[in-house]
Amino acid sequence: MSERDAVSWGTLMAGYTKMNRCKEVVELFDQMIASKVKFDNVALVSMLSACAQLGEIEKGKMVHEYILKNGIRIDSYLGTGLVDMHAKCGCIEIAMEVFESCGKKNVPLWNALLVGLAMHGRGNLLLQYFSRMVEDGVHPDGVTILGVLVGCSHSGLIDSAKWIFRDMENVFGVQRELKHYGCMADLLGRAGLIKEGMEMIKAMPMVGDVFVWGGLLGGCKLHGNVEVAEAAAKHVIEVKPEDGGVYSSMANVYANSQRWDDLVKVRKLKDSRFGIKKNAGCSCIQLNGVNHEFVSGDCLHPHTDAIYTVLNRLNTTKFEAF
Repeated sequence: MSERDAVSWGTLMAGYTKMNRCKEVVELFDQMIASKVKFDNVALVSMLSACAQLGEIEKGKMVHEYILKNGIRIDSYLGTGLVDMHAKCGCIEIAMEVFESCGKKNVPLWNALLVGLAMHGRGNLLLQYFSRMVEDGVHPDGVTILGVLVGCSHSGLIDSAKWIFRDMENVFGVQRELKHYGCMADLLGRAGLIKEGMEMIKAMPMVGDVFVWGGLLGGCKLHGNVEVAEAAAKHVIEVKPEDGGVYSSMANVYANSQRWDDLVKVRKLKDSRFGIKKNAGCSCIQLNGVNHEFVSGDCLHPHTDAIYTVLNRLNTTKFEAF
């Protein structure tokens, strides 16, 4: 295209955002600055979403400053992007300030704040905002309830989670989905309420998926319930046999229970499964404006030797402390 206006830039950025190609969104944003094209709300929200996913807090703040400097009205659409970005980048207080500054607050804006509070373990405050949302006449949706349940789980608010889950259909008009059952299975498992979690799963109107049974399995691993762990693992394998995580979980369960023969069996079973692998987790940290990404067993980072030297020292210090 010989001429690129804000609409064409914003459309391309929105497309990359939808495909989760966040680094390309940031590159396009920098190109827009160089081209001296004014940003529209679509481009701004796309950039905020990319910053949220990448943990690019400095660039996210730059977008926020641009909005304030140019007197752009922060509506629910733009406010949702700002709240989501600040919350995911660790600035929950600023996210709350942005939320309060917005006039009309729609469901996505409420959800961005509630999910952010859940991520930060602010369960009691989350419940206060949820009550305010309902009092203001804003009807929650499935994402709202999921965010509240996650927040309750991370804050140990078991009774509150049970109440919301029980009333979500009749009181709030939100249909229970697998993701809600999965969250409750995780919550009950963490709390050691394994039997209650199993009863809930058996009463489900649909077949449990990996997240439902996996949530219960995690609780069994934590609290040493071998019998239910075996049942949960069996269901996970039936649904997703290529998931290597379930074999690792059962290996830990057997090891903690000193059932060495079963431990050997599950390891052999894992090795015999073609293509079985446990997806490596990825962590991201920003230092001095530079993003650093790490995966388990990483050896490609340019400072690998120095990193492992420090980790080994920390590991040695940890054992010396006992």
